[in-house]
Order: sequence, then C-alpha cells, then structure tokens
Amino acid sequence: MNQNVLEQKKAVVEELTNILKNSGSVIVAEYRGLTVAEISAVKRELLQNNAKLCVYKNTLVDRAADATGYTDLKQFLEGPNALISSEDSVSGAKIVANFAKKYENLVIKGALVDGKVIGKDEVIALSKLPNKEGMISMLLSVLQAPVRGFACALKAVADKQ
Repeated sequence: MNQNVLEQKKAVVEELTNILKNSGSVIVAEYRGLTVAEISAVKRELLQNNAKLCVYKNTLVDRAADATGYTDLKQFLEGPNALISSEDSVSGAKIVANFAKKYENLVIKGALVDGKVIGKDEVIALSKLPNKEGMISMLLSVLQAPVRGFACALKAVADKQ
C-alpha cells in the first residue's frame, strides 16, 4: 500500500481517537436512503448546536475504538454509518432523535456518552432530558424554593400584623 495512503489513514484514526476521547457524546447512526438535502438539514442543525456529523470508514472507526478502549462501540459499525459528535451529552442526541422521527431512514444505532457505550433506547431517553443550561436552571429553582417559601411565610405574618 502507498505510504501516503497509510499516513492519511493514520491521521484519520488519530482524529477519530480525539473525537472519541474529547466529545461529550458520539452517536452512531445509519443514514442509508437519506437525500443530500436531508443530510444537509441535519448537519446545519447540528452545527448551530456545537455538534457535527461526519462519515468515516468503519474500519478506521474500529481502529480508533480499539485505541481508546471503547471496543463495545464496534457492535454498531455495520453498514453506512455517520458519527454525530457533540461537546455535551444531550444536544447531539436531541437533534438526531428529532430528525430520526422526521426521516425514517436515519436510524440511531447506539452511542458513546461520557465514556460509556449505550444503545438506541438509552440515546432516545437521553434526548428527552433538558440540556446543561436547563438542568442548571432547574437545580437553581429547586435550591431557591425553600428560601422563597420562607420569605413568603414571613411576609404573610408581617402583613397580618
């Protein structure tokens, strides 16, 4: 095999290794049957949410999975696959799950989320969770509720007198 081709493949495996190590989530989805316009719509939506969709050869993803120790990810690497990587654990899953409902040819196979390989059902469950900002606001409202209740009770006592 040509030395340049080997170097290019090594560079792609290194890029994939970085994606698998540094992404909050990497979703494996089959895209067979999608039109270019449909794939472009998915990519556009992902880019707006700090995520991206890329297509790699399964053998190169397989090597990157071996290099990172995520060998359970190999079970999803059959057929034409796209890898959707996002910085956080939820945003990519939300977008892909929404488009999977819209386009039946986009099939979620599984994912790597925070170092753990999960199946299709878990990805769909993950997509129903709020994003990081939503979770933080929910936590803050829960923390603020007792103080607000106490303040309202004090105000009611003061208004009576």
